[in-house]
Amino acid sequence: MKRKFELSVIFLSILVFIQSACNSKKPVDLILFNGKIVTADQNFTIAEAVAVLDGKIQAIGTNKKIRRYAGSGTRIIDLKGKTVIPGLIDSHLHPESAAVSELDEEIPDLHSIDQLLNWIKGQAMKKEKGEWIILPKFFSTRMKELRQATLAELDSVAPYHPVFLNGSYGGMINSAALKVSGITKKTVNSGILHDEQTGNPTGFLSGSAFNMLKIPSEKQLTAQNRRDALQAMLKRYNRYGITSLTSGSGDSEAIAMYQDMSKKNELTTRISINIILPMRSGSITAEKVREKLKTFKYVTGDGDEWVRIGPLKVILDGGILTGTAYLQEPWGDNARDIFGIEDPNYRGVLNYTREDLLAVVTSANDLNWSFTAHSTGGGGVELLLDVYEEVNRLKPIKERRFSIIHGNFYSKEAIKRMSELGVYANMQPAWFYKDADAMEYILGEKRIQTFHPYRSLIDAGVIVNGGSDHMVKWDANASINPYNPFLAMWTVITRTTDRGTLFMSTEAITREEALKMYTINNAWASFEETLKGSIEPGKLADMAILSGDLLTCPVDQIKNIESELTLLGGKIVYSSGKVINN
Repeated sequence: MKRKFELSVIFLSILVFIQSACNSKKPVDLILFNGKIVTADQNFTIAEAVAVLDGKIQAIGTNKKIRRYAGSGTRIIDLKGKTVIPGLIDSHLHPESAAVSELDEEIPDLHSIDQLLNWIKGQAMKKEKGEWIILPKFFSTRMKELRQATLAELDSVAPYHPVFLNGSYGGMINSAALKVSGITKKTVNSGILHDEQTGNPTGFLSGSAFNMLKIPSEKQLTAQNRRDALQAMLKRYNRYGITSLTSGSGDSEAIAMYQDMSKKNELTTRISINIILPMRSGSITAEKVREKLKTFKYVTGDGDEWVRIGPLKVILDGGILTGTAYLQEPWGDNARDIFGIEDPNYRGVLNYTREDLLAVVTSANDLNWSFTAHSTGGGGVELLLDVYEEVNRLKPIKERRFSIIHGNFYSKEAIKRMSELGVYANMQPAWFYKDADAMEYILGEKRIQTFHPYRSLIDAGVIVNGGSDHMVKWDANASINPYNPFLAMWTVITRTTDRGTLFMSTEAITREEALKMYTINNAWASFEETLKGSIEPGKLADMAILSGDLLTCPVDQIKNIESELTLLGGKIVYSSGKVINN
């Protein structure tokens, strides 16, 4: 009898202890319930509710299970069936320049030569004679005519104003700009195109000749002006569910700025930063690269959950929209008419020799940097993979997660090599959406088959990351490179371009795969897959409540989805006002 009494006391004590532990459990800060929680975890689990505590995911599950985590101070949001996804991550964009691009005036969204000329004419009427008219990030291949405005056309609407259509790696100027810059038929510069018959400049320049233009200095902004503009830009990204991004061209100054913004709670997205190598080809040796890298106070992976150092980066070639991307074969006859390319053997521009690139990549790998390169043409991709393979033989690169930014053209052999090396593809669907039509016209039906082959990359086991390369304008859909991730997802799901053309439907991917490009794949690229990229217990509570169901809505509605509530560490950084709070 005594023995039974003792056992009963022990049993009751255990029950009291368990009950006490449950009652003392700290209530969560936030609960989202009665929704469709798309976790993007390994099994792509769908749940009804999620609980958040101290900025992290505490639990996911059924409504009944998660409501038990509530306390008197818990904020509870009834999703009313709405879809929740992990906070989206943009793998490559330029928020610093985008933020200030329309501070003075809106940059026009142009689609034809007539629209371009009318805009220039309007600018000429507003500006004083001799004042420059500059259109940033203008790409002639995005005009419906698929051509550059001629010197005569520019002169007809702006005879007394220098005009510069700046396409980053190539551009067009008018006679007034030629005159004020002192460029004549006698000017010798490989970046200036001359008419074969008259010898006069045609107005077309490659980027290497931009420094000859006598453009007045840009309006100087204070550091605070730039920070204020950047904060506003980050909030625009939040509207589309973006909670993390990778700045494509960073340096120590950018790192310091973002770190200070983090300390002052001014960031509404988490930041990863690519570090541009400040060394030019021709002065590079492995020893010099190592010396330079050792002066840096950081290496890939350094930082915290707010600001993190990304890979070392170089600009290997030019761009597809200016005929300067380095291709596997010559650009061809159509490129002559569009870009003024005269050399029939011209394949594009390379900014680094193979020897220089090898020295850079070897040094980066030895010093535990991840490495990436802007490479927009298939020839650049092949060269980069050649170097990656050689470096890999000296010290395996798979753990360092090397990548290719843009790429655009991936042959079957290149995809196979990437899979074997563990090299990921940092892709920007905006280039397909905006430019596949032009690329087919310029390069032909055969070569376009290797343009943005998402299905082939994923099937080969290559991790594909999604970004925008947003540089100019503030509007998510009308920017030179749109940063709306749902438009990008629609693009890779449907293989449809801005002009309504369906290209290579066999390279389409699923909605789940598209979402992974902008969530867990991008988290993996920055070595943060255990911190974010999916809705799982212990991960950061970065989430977006959507205006539509990404996984089941009619496919053409995907591109119109926005976030109705964006959460960063469980805190609201954007609200449309449509989500009901209880």
